[in-house]
Amino acid sequence: MKKMFLFSVTFVTILLASVYAAGQQPAAPAAAPAPRPQFRMPPKIVSPEILPDNKVTFRVYTKDATKITVSGEWQPGFNSSETLVRNDTGLFVLTVGPLKPELYGYTFTVDGVTTIDPNNVQVRRDGTRYQSFFIIPGTESDLYVQKSGVPHGTVAKVWYNSPVLGMDRRVYIYTPAVYEKSTQKYPVFYLLHGAGGDEDAWTNMGRAAQIMDNLIAQGKAKPMIVVMTNGNANQSGAQNDVSDPPLQGDMMAAYQKLAGKFETHMVKDLIPFIEKNYNVLKDKDNRAIAGLSMGGMQTQTITNDNPGMFSYIGVFSMGIMNFGSQTQDTAKIARERDVKIEALKNSGYKLYWIGCGASDFVYKSVVDLRSTLDKHGFKYTYRESTGGHTWANWRIYLSEFAPLLFK
Repeated sequence: MKKMFLFSVTFVTILLASVYAAGQQPAAPAAAPAPRPQFRMPPKIVSPEILPDNKVTFRVYTKDATKITVSGEWQPGFNSSETLVRNDTGLFVLTVGPLKPELYGYTFTVDGVTTIDPNNVQVRRDGTRYQSFFIIPGTESDLYVQKSGVPHGTVAKVWYNSPVLGMDRRVYIYTPAVYEKSTQKYPVFYLLHGAGGDEDAWTNMGRAAQIMDNLIAQGKAKPMIVVMTNGNANQSGAQNDVSDPPLQGDMMAAYQKLAGKFETHMVKDLIPFIEKNYNVLKDKDNRAIAGLSMGGMQTQTITNDNPGMFSYIGVFSMGIMNFGSQTQDTAKIARERDVKIEALKNSGYKLYWIGCGASDFVYKSVVDLRSTLDKHGFKYTYRESTGGHTWANWRIYLSEFAPLLFK
């Protein structure tokens, strides 16, 4: 019995020792973690890069394209382009310039397909036309830059009803920085765009808000409200943002139905809307109107038909255009125009300002306009610039015209 007890104790002792020894053995090494996938940001492509000497470098990276060209507003002519050079990595590069201070739009053509610069977030739109853009800093482009420390006005997108056109329409309204905090009344400047554009054109392409902010801050222009509506009578708003129902039936007949009604709607619908809903001065000496190209023609029609409504009138890149001269009595049209110009001449206007580029395709029509005004002894200011039918000129005209208003 004693031997049995000793065996049991010995067995338990050995068993416990074995268990303890097993617990003291080093654990097997853990499996090595799987390597994490390496995520690398693609190299940043800087385009355009404005160099210290005002040269500009464009870059596009693609392994698939064979030819890339750039077309820009610094080039002569509408069809000019320059070819980017490809290196062995697929990076296409071109440096142009030096360029004078200005805002420049440009597009790429990649193997025959036109596109904006994929590396440039600065994009502007004029109707259905899109472009990338950049600004070369300097005295000439200083008004186009949004600056810190300069009080900024507000651009509101406002809807109004037009019984003349039978639709609700959208208008962009710039109010100066002091407007919201002030109880005073302000003069109003109606600013019209050209063919192919819409109510977005003057703020997008024309930098109207930046120009007005800077001119007012510098004391060069009086604080004023700027009204920019859609000059296309068949549209309620910008095509990229507002969907109008498609025209039904004969498209030409639909357009002809609205012919000439934009100008009437301005006088009967838009101006009364502004004067009812904004703190504005309501006499002719506190109303101005100007327009470029098509808008210049609309400006002439509105002021010729409504002498005494505006004291300040600006016609940018547009003269006398005799549309339909083969089917209409041009002599009768000229006689009627003469009567209206005489009435406008005697209306007490303060400024009639004409601007045109020396190489503009409408230059001859501007010569005709000036000759007609001269025949009547009609006083006007003429500004001839270099270049053609471009936003580079129209921004200059706005920058020079606005300081002359409401003095």
